[in-house]
Amino acid sequence: IILLSVVLFSVYQTEQAYFLEESYIEMINDVATTWTAGVNFDPSTPEKDFIKMLGSKGVEAAKNASAHMFKTHDVANDNNNGYIPRTFDARRRWRHCKTIGEVRDQGHCGSCWAMATSSAFADRLCVATNGDFNELLSAEEITFCCHTCGFGCNGGYPIKAWKYFSSHGIVTGGNYKSGEGCEPYRVPPCPQDEEGKSSCAGKPIEKNHRCTRMCYGNQDLDYNEDHRFTRDYYYLTYGSIQKDVMNYGPIEASFDVYDDFPSYKSGVYQRTPN
Repeated sequence: IILLSVVLFSVYQTEQAYFLEESYIEMINDVATTWTAGVNFDPSTPEKDFIKMLGSKGVEAAKNASAHMFKTHDVANDNNNGYIPRTFDARRRWRHCKTIGEVRDQGHCGSCWAMATSSAFADRLCVATNGDFNELLSAEEITFCCHTCGFGCNGGYPIKAWKYFSSHGIVTGGNYKSGEGCEPYRVPPCPQDEEGKSSCAGKPIEKNHRCTRMCYGNQDLDYNEDHRFTRDYYYLTYGSIQKDVMNYGPIEASFDVYDDFPSYKSGVYQRTPN
């Protein structure tokens, strides 16, 4: 199966040591006008442990990328005259794609880079095949088998994950203990307690798993035959993101994480002045 894919640059950043404390969250709510903050993590969580969860490391790759890596023209955009509607919801546009809009739990592992890329690829495969392909791809494989992509639970480079999809392909794989697909995710989730705190707070980051090149989920599948490939991969400019989503489905994007974002609960996030 062939598909166009996309990746954007990423970086992680923190600014203060006490951004998880209740007093800091109250300060955010005093000044934020478009969103609401609340407790998501145990305030005693060490800053270094939180930073380990910010796994996307692609900013330098994007800054140093050559011009040919950026998508500059798409004939599909010419067909709609560049029209951008006031609102657009991929979940409604492609209702038959059950993966679009699904929020996956990466557990206590800095694998957001793998979750995001494998999920966006699965969404786009569904769109490209008009629903013939309609399942999750393996975040387990890309996290722990792509040794050129990064460091497993200690972070990775999204652009290298897309390159892996192009050269090696990726098998199917559902969520933790789902038994779905060839290689389901094997990092336990981090459900929140009644106070909204993560059950993984204070625990060590998941150790990297050994790469398993076999189907341990749905064992009726053949590992080699289950791989899906993308034809190419590219960066988008800010001006082309909306059009690409409308034509091909969800994208993978990473962004700076400032010290107020870990407490996001609802609304439209904007960085608060502090």
